[in-house]
Amino acid sequence: MLRFTANLSLLFTELPLPERFQAAKQCGFDAVEIQFPYSLPVEQIHDILDQLDLQLVLFNVDADTLLQGGEGLVAVPEKRDQFKTAVEQTLAYAARLRPNLINVLPGCCLDPQRLGEYQTTLLENLAYAASAFADLGIKTVFEAVNSYDMPGFIIDTGQQMLDVLAKVDHPNLSMQYDIYHMSRMGEDCGGFLRQHLDKIGHIQFADCPGRAQPGTGAVDFDSLFNIIATSDYQGWVGAEYRPTAGTVASLPWLKTYSIK
Repeated sequence: MLRFTANLSLLFTELPLPERFQAAKQCGFDAVEIQFPYSLPVEQIHDILDQLDLQLVLFNVDADTLLQGGEGLVAVPEKRDQFKTAVEQTLAYAARLRPNLINVLPGCCLDPQRLGEYQTTLLENLAYAASAFADLGIKTVFEAVNSYDMPGFIIDTGQQMLDVLAKVDHPNLSMQYDIYHMSRMGEDCGGFLRQHLDKIGHIQFADCPGRAQPGTGAVDFDSLFNIIATSDYQGWVGAEYRPTAGTVASLPWLKTYSIK
């Protein structure tokens, strides 16, 4: 079965963030996700979700300056305390909003000579986060990001995600699989999904190249969505793309692939 969420950090950006929730509901989404919700008070988000009967599926732990070209938080040895503070902020929001999942972005290492240190710190902090969110009954995920769009990203392949998952070996940790990022890396997304869906807690997608809506690139969504829909996967599939000509105009795929 396919259950889609609208990522409000990339979709409906024609509107201020508080208005995107209603726009998503009006377009047929029953659930949303947000990269970083911290610009809005937690009570405001809670009230909007409650009024619209929307489910918040996922949001991220703060990643410092990662999206502005920095290294992020979770893997940087000197930022261990800052990462723990970010987890506390996320816990406060999660306790009120009760998402299904919290995503932890592994981040970048911009000094290759320190990669080993960063990898060790990443493993330690992923275990810390997985334990912290387990206390709320909320699953923790982490993702690979393609190293073309974000050079130096510590995890940029599906196999690296599997390796990290095995090393951390925490029952509350699973993978977030992003079809766009792994397509950008030239991976066989269909083969990976067939083999490893039991280790995936969340899926996101955009077409590739371009990171726009389905139908604008070369990704075979008919095949990939069929793999997910006919599997035992119980999670959500997040629309995390940049619409080419407005969000509403980008949504024909939703009617095509949704199964109520």
